[in-house]
Amino acid sequence: MTAPQSHSPAAADRVLQVLAVLAQQGRVLTAAELMTHTGLARSTLYRLLARLKRWGFVLESEGCYSPGPLSLQLALGFDLSSHLVRQARPDMIALARQSHESVGLVVAVNDTAICLDMVESEQSLRCSFEKGRSVPLRAGASAKCLLAHLPDGARDMVLQAQYPDAARREAALAALLAIRQAGYAMTAGEVDPGVWGVSAPLFGAARRAVGALTLMAPVTRAQGQESAFADMTMVAAARISRGLSLP
Repeated sequence: MTAPQSHSPAAADRVLQVLAVLAQQGRVLTAAELMTHTGLARSTLYRLLARLKRWGFVLESEGCYSPGPLSLQLALGFDLSSHLVRQARPDMIALARQSHESVGLVVAVNDTAICLDMVESEQSLRCSFEKGRSVPLRAGASAKCLLAHLPDGARDMVLQAQYPDAARREAALAALLAIRQAGYAMTAGEVDPGVWGVSAPLFGAARRAVGALTLMAPVTRAQGQESAFADMTMVAAARISRGLSLP
């Protein structure tokens, strides 16, 4: 007997696709915008939205859609149960106090970098990769650090999608190998204008990279302190990694 289409893997993927778009955009979206981002037909999208609203994963207000209360409960459950966030938080606070700058915890999910947690700088002029924000796994210190430390096969798949041209792909690979060798990635203005960042990998059991610790500062304030900030970040990342690798 054939399973109903609503329970097929393809249908489940479409439901998750709608939720992922709502999460990644970080704002309310119209049905037309959701259609553009998902590529779904209007009838399919409305059917999925109706199901998600019934379960409380999506809210609708005046024709616009946003994550619902069940999505917030999932986020709260993640905050309370995430071993990575719990382990990293004390050293993130210590690094933010030492540097007087913002510090983020970022992970790779498919082809994006997602911020799991942030400790904001106490300075009035500050830079932050706000919690929950996602960017393509391509530009910026966090994304480059994460991409450089992916398993070779996963890294090469992302590069293949990003750089169809072989010469550009080889150049990008060489840059990532240099980041892996150095132990950190450093960029300025690649994601947000005027923002400098340095990112060091976090390792769990068996030296498997599980995320990145990123220090962010205005370019003007980072000038002359790049090396010191990089050292601080790598030391903090090493402390977190030791905790993550303990049984």
